[in-house]
Amino acid sequence: MEQRLRSLTVATRGRGLVEVTGEVLGWVADQGVGTGLLTVWCRHTSASLLVQENASPEVRADLEDFFRRLVPDGGGGRYRHEDEGPDDMPAHIRAALTQTQLSIPVQGGRPVLGTWQGIYLYEHRTRPHRRELVLHLIGGPGPR
Repeated sequence: MEQRLRSLTVATRGRGLVEVTGEVLGWVADQGVGTGLLTVWCRHTSASLLVQENASPEVRADLEDFFRRLVPDGGGGRYRHEDEGPDDMPAHIRAALTQTQLSIPVQGGRPVLGTWQGIYLYEHRTRPHRRELVLHLIGGPGPR
């Protein structure tokens, strides 16, 4: 059993989904692990991770519209915690409703994703940020 660890920095443009599938797949392929488990961890409380459809941009737009209605930005006393502005507490709520960790099986040297699935960092703040993801891979060479 072998383990690999890497940090991946993702620049965001502000609120929305940033696909990181290519970077993750490329790193896993370079590790020589045939069968195992990939963990992707987001080191932030105002961003999260999703496995979501990567074929239609309308899916990402609809998700953002849904979250905008579900968790509106603050201001005017909507939330007690607004230390960094009206998008501060909504970003924490959005992260709490999604996830900060993904566990994805690895088979044949690749994460086992469905045909239309991609891995996304979901930025919940309105201004750009640099986010850190930690990739942890554990496994072995695979069946012989």
